[in-house]
Amino acid sequence: MSYCASRFHTVRRPTVEVAVGAVGVGGTNPIRLQSMTTSDTQDVAATVRQSIALAEVGCEIVRITAPNVAAAKCLGEIRAQFTAAGFGHIPLVADIHFLPSAAMEAVEHVEKVRVNPGNYADKKKFAVREYSDADYETELQRLHEAFSPLVKRSKELGRAMRIGTNHGSLSDRLMNRYGDTPLGMVESALEFIRIAESHSYRQLILSMKSSNPKVMIQAYRLLVQRMAQAGMHYPLHLGVTEAGDGEDGRIKSAIGIGSLLLDGLGDTIRVSLTEDSVYEIPVARAIAEKAMSRWGGDIASLAAENSTDGIDPYHFTKRETATLHLGPGITVGPEQPPRVIVRAGEDVAATLAQLGAGKLKDTPPEILLLAAPSAARLANLPNPGASSYALELATSIGLAELKGLAIHLPPGTILVRDFAGHEAPELAAFAQFAHEHQFALAAAIDPDALPALGPTIQQLDHERLLFTLGGFSARSFGFGGHAVGRYRRLAEGLRAIGSRAPIWIRNTADTAMRGDNTFLSKLLEASFLSGALLCDGIGDLVSIETELDPVRATRLTYNVLQGAGARISKTEFVACPSCGRTLFDLQATTQRIRSQTGHLKGVKLAIMGCIVNGPGEMADADFGYVGGAPGKINLYVGKNCVQYNIPQEAADAKLIALIKEHGKWFDPEPAHA
Repeated sequence: MSYCASRFHTVRRPTVEVAVGAVGVGGTNPIRLQSMTTSDTQDVAATVRQSIALAEVGCEIVRITAPNVAAAKCLGEIRAQFTAAGFGHIPLVADIHFLPSAAMEAVEHVEKVRVNPGNYADKKKFAVREYSDADYETELQRLHEAFSPLVKRSKELGRAMRIGTNHGSLSDRLMNRYGDTPLGMVESALEFIRIAESHSYRQLILSMKSSNPKVMIQAYRLLVQRMAQAGMHYPLHLGVTEAGDGEDGRIKSAIGIGSLLLDGLGDTIRVSLTEDSVYEIPVARAIAEKAMSRWGGDIASLAAENSTDGIDPYHFTKRETATLHLGPGITVGPEQPPRVIVRAGEDVAATLAQLGAGKLKDTPPEILLLAAPSAARLANLPNPGASSYALELATSIGLAELKGLAIHLPPGTILVRDFAGHEAPELAAFAQFAHEHQFALAAAIDPDALPALGPTIQQLDHERLLFTLGGFSARSFGFGGHAVGRYRRLAEGLRAIGSRAPIWIRNTADTAMRGDNTFLSKLLEASFLSGALLCDGIGDLVSIETELDPVRATRLTYNVLQGAGARISKTEFVACPSCGRTLFDLQATTQRIRSQTGHLKGVKLAIMGCIVNGPGEMADADFGYVGGAPGKINLYVGKNCVQYNIPQEAADAKLIALIKEHGKWFDPEPAHA
């Protein structure tokens, strides 16, 4: 059973509606926007102020941490003051970890309680032991006894509940049976769902969060597939936890959330940024609006289309491709990271000078894309240096003209041309020309043309061939259609005819959905399209061609590749958003550590505000900086705490010493370089 109705169109997954106070989630409701306060919950005035600030920027559901019973009791006064301020229609959610007693207090005051099944009644000590079936059943019975009181009270009061699984906080019991996997995350949630349903309680919303978008996407897909098998139709809360700040945090969130929304999954979202919470809402709104713009139309006919392809949606595998050698040191294919293409301006020499000015030392554009409306443009191209050229040929340029200009073009040049379904002879002729001159041909085709072009493609030299989308516009998508689905259809069509030619993901105005012309909109579009495909294992070259200057387009492309885990070009930071549990200033600390370690390409650092989001949530980080107590920091190598209770003023230096001790430190280049 598939996890979605169509991988080529957005067909919204049908769910039951869950009432969170006066706000409906799922069913026919729009995507709901959430965020979280960052104040100490026991500071009632500060928490109310933050809740009001969130409500005023459009937050529809406000979450507040309740780390202990004392904090949970404060929720009553917070609710009263928030209502008195005119926001009685906006529900409050209590965020619970570890303490059932805090949950039992919180449920008396707020409209929804979030519990983490890995922490609620379980312990996480990274202990290794074998559980027999009898041992496992005993543990499940213990969970039933611990969780049932909250379920019964929620049912009595008409409260909703989110069962929120986090990748890094699976219990030792689940870790030892399923490992640190999406399946373990899903089983953790299903255990709690079964307990709730045993009491006929179904006001549930589910989440599967991870700081790794690939893991997050796979876990949600698997959860939906398993729930569908069991006849469960609960709404989903989407989020990439510990996404970080700035461009990186927005990109990772858009990749994970956007990929699932395009598949029709997701009913409420939170963008988790290491910034003031009010900045999360505009990003969440833009993501939701782009997804909802695909809703509508004849859903029955869209769902009836062939909705499966050769991708395993639950396990990441990179699509197998042939090897393609381009310019000096630029190879596309197996074991190679996706290559970066950037569009040049009208003055090619000026673009080359701009890109070579030292700003992009570690992230250079590898292929320079030029529009070639006429053959004359190709006669006097400047030397591209370490880059290759991709020349976007007008269909009016014939092979006769190209043959006369071939001597001016360096080997490894990519010729880019649109081919319609009736142009199989032209495709064969251009491919032969590319082969003779050691060029490559990027055939831009509509997936609908593959049946007509397939026999010709099967006979071509795949070592000089790649494919991208062509012959369509945004208008041709229709309701539910999107560029991700078109590229999936392209990949599936190539697989069906046995072609292993690389695929070039182009982010252009034609692949856009709905949005303004701001940089945020362009960032989200690129993250939706490139991120979703890269997390499916599709994509060997990537370009962002949406009216950005070449330097910014290059940086954004590398950042999207890093967000999708497809290519690492700088230090990776995993940083949780602030909340009432945080034991230090996360924003200032993250920026301070970034300024000292941001040159460590390939190193992954986790900065966590407390033990709840500490050793578990930074599951695959190399080093961790975790709040252990007020003013005290614990340092981790992987999941192992190696230094406890370091005074915060000494922790930065200790972290750097730890990185050096493990051979992953190198000094930054002098500033003048």
